[in-house]
Amino acid sequence: MATAETADASAGAGRFGASGPGQAALELESVGLAYGGLVALSGVDLSVQAGRITGLIGPNGAGKTSLFDVVTGLTRPSAGRVLLHGRDITRSRPATRARLGLGRTFQRLELFSSLTVLENVAVAAEAADPARLRPRRWRLLESDASAIVDQQLERVGLTASASARVDTLSTGTARLVEVARALAARPTVLLLDEPASGLDPTETDRLGAVLVSLAADGIAVLLVEHDVELVMRISSEVVVLDRGAVLAAGSPAAVHQRREVVEAYLGQLAVS
Repeated sequence: MATAETADASAGAGRFGASGPGQAALELESVGLAYGGLVALSGVDLSVQAGRITGLIGPNGAGKTSLFDVVTGLTRPSAGRVLLHGRDITRSRPATRARLGLGRTFQRLELFSSLTVLENVAVAAEAADPARLRPRRWRLLESDASAIVDQQLERVGLTASASARVDTLSTGTARLVEVARALAARPTVLLLDEPASGLDPTETDRLGAVLVSLAADGIAVLLVEHDVELVMRISSEVVVLDRGAVLAAGSPAAVHQRREVVEAYLGQLAVS
């Protein structure tokens, strides 16, 4: 018997760009998270719009990964709500959120190390199709998934590395594989946790171009990244977290000039 949650997931599955450009695709309303006496998030309000890149920056321990865990359902918030395309997903399971269009990469690489680049991406492409368990459609699905895999590998510049095992790749290249795998699930909202970590300048520029193209396609991108130059260059809006709360939010230029942001975070980067 289908539950309301599974029905919602089926209705949302495969909807690419469910929110129009400039509309909120992901919203956090007064989100709080506490572990006993430790407050990880406090009254966080955040809106990520379709067709735009929102940068999320802040010092280590500011709550950025905790926020990602709340959005993706790995952790339930102590207070507040999470909305995906206007739908309250605060209590939805991670798998349901993924089927509704939420994708994520992780700060620590989470790839199938014994599989090839192509196989890693294919896993996501096949799993994202709700009809994958219908035997009569398997050949069609296999063809569709193959096209999606090829498209995403080309997008991140990994076509030539498709047959390489992931455990033979550099960290930077492996991060691009993780991005391609996330894209193969056809998300409408994509959360990226330090995707430029380990990338050389050329790879970073390529990643930046890919993210800009994703936003142009209507995807809402929430980017956590310590490469502030990259964040400021490609983001439409930047949100600064500090000690679990939003310290500042606005255009990259405006945020970069905020004294409290410089004192809490940007000044640390200049010294280090």
